[in-house]
Amino acid sequence: MARERKFTDEHLFQETKELIIHDGYEAFTFSKLASRLKVSRGSIYKYYENKDELISEFLMYEMARFLSDFGKLNKTADFPTQFNELIDFIFTQSNIYGVLEIIGQIPAPTTKRALNNKSKISEYYISMYQQFEGFIELGRKEGVIKEHLPTAILLGMIFQIIAIPNHFNIPEKEWIGSIKEILSSGMFKHD
Repeated sequence: MARERKFTDEHLFQETKELIIHDGYEAFTFSKLASRLKVSRGSIYKYYENKDELISEFLMYEMARFLSDFGKLNKTADFPTQFNELIDFIFTQSNIYGVLEIIGQIPAPTTKRALNNKSKISEYYISMYQQFEGFIELGRKEGVIKEHLPTAILLGMIFQIIAIPNHFNIPEKEWIGSIKEILSSGMFKHD
């Protein structure tokens, strides 16, 4: 009879996320993860040949979750309504910025599984980009977004808002509202 696994994928991926955020990709080890999970390293090696397999599976999990949640946003509303929902959503999904950075840190895959995972992550990334690009195109179609502004810059600004530090501890509602205002109307007064 097979022994029961001592951790769930969700718990494994949560601890993986915590370690990567705290220590970084290079310092991530199965030993540290096993300690957090209160299992032996061998328990992890039963499921993953190396850290690239595990981390790539974690990234697939995070990207799939993000895309699923993104897919639940109201896509039938007008652009300003979708814009407000999107910015709120991005702030509830602030970990995606770190996930996207980790994707670039994975070296050339060392196993077939890691290679397949990296390919799937690329598909998820392209899907995410296409959905956000569609959002920008809706804004152009409705005449809300200026035609001459490059999509890449607009998407970069939207994604980078998560990285803006709130050094003065402005209340979250005011912080997000101010960011929405700057993105939608700019910072200059209009007569």
